[in-house]
Amino acid sequence: MGSGLLLGCIADDFTGATDLANNLVRNGMRAVQTIGVPAGPLEVNTDAVVVALKTRTTPAAEAVQQSLEALRWLQAQGARQIYFKYCSTFDSTTHGNIGPVTEALMDALGTDFTVATPAFPDNQRTVFKGYLFVGDVLLSESGMRDHPLTPMTDANLVRVLQAQCKRRVGLIDYRTVGAGEAAIRQRIQALRAEGVAIAVVDALSNDDLLRLGPALKDLKLVTAGSGVAIGLPANFGLRASEGASRLPSGLGARAVVAGSCSQATNRQVRTFIEAGGAAMALDPLRIAAGQDVVAQTLAWAKPLLAKGPVLVYSTAEPGAVKSVQGRLGVEQAGAMVERAIAAIARGLVDLGVRQLVVAGGETSGACVQALGVRQLQIGPQIDPGVPWCWGRDGAGHHLHMALKSGNFGGDDFFGKAFALLQ
Repeated sequence: MGSGLLLGCIADDFTGATDLANNLVRNGMRAVQTIGVPAGPLEVNTDAVVVALKTRTTPAAEAVQQSLEALRWLQAQGARQIYFKYCSTFDSTTHGNIGPVTEALMDALGTDFTVATPAFPDNQRTVFKGYLFVGDVLLSESGMRDHPLTPMTDANLVRVLQAQCKRRVGLIDYRTVGAGEAAIRQRIQALRAEGVAIAVVDALSNDDLLRLGPALKDLKLVTAGSGVAIGLPANFGLRASEGASRLPSGLGARAVVAGSCSQATNRQVRTFIEAGGAAMALDPLRIAAGQDVVAQTLAWAKPLLAKGPVLVYSTAEPGAVKSVQGRLGVEQAGAMVERAIAAIARGLVDLGVRQLVVAGGETSGACVQALGVRQLQIGPQIDPGVPWCWGRDGAGHHLHMALKSGNFGGDDFFGKAFALLQ
């Protein structure tokens, strides 16, 4: 590796950070994920650092401030290119935070052009003529239309992003991408000449992302989901290798905590329970009523941990979620459940759990912060977008953690994750 950091990444949530680092590692880049902006310089020699923030649903001004702080730290480590990572479902509100953060980073880097694409074909996220598809349906017809915090009702990314940006947003369509690097570069020059500053890029396959990669080599800033990451390590002369993802072997008790209400996580919870797994559902109304749900859950888990993985979940169907939100308020219900799950995760580790799967972006952020984890080394992939990670908690315990975005992973994800560590 040359001197300094090759790629400096800023992710707007914790699972998204892991997802991005996973794609970099699989393509030969050693990667470390930091939880928040580190106080000092990097402790290890690595090719990429992903700074995980919890800014997807914070007020836009706060998201901008934290992202700029992360940028300054990455620049101080010598990062040659900056990557702003958001969700492959582009979820955000009319006001941000994707647009405001992108424009703030462009200002700080003094650049007049960047790209935007959440495409991640391995996870069924594709962009065609600027429209984002989840599997075979438009984003606006997918489960994301019912997202409790960031419901996505428009699949046209040019329109969604333009509503959040002062700069002009344009499109690099699939025909240009299919024609390869030279055509993409040409289109970038033409868009720049027209005064377009941010271009949404179509991508239908990994081949499209690999064609796009070399065309982005000279950009100071790339903004994307994690998919584009597969085409960037080659720009620094790196190739896929086993060594990039090696972790210590997994020991200790196993547990899953799930706070996501996505369709994928609902299926994963059902599969675990149907296979005879020990599971405890959290009732938000009992938490709101002041019952000590955390202590009750830990007392339930303690005798079971020696027998196999336990699952604690607040996952529920959209109707049930809306009913609770109606009684407690959207933000209050979410924050209250997150705090309870984070306290349970902390308690489970105190009981000897050393292999922990966390489902849900906001939940992962809350758990990692409650555990006092500051840095994670990225290991092997469990399912597209989700690797095992390894680090220390605030008490010095060595922990394997898998931070899973709510929408990611096959139905048997929880079982598969633990099997991989054996």
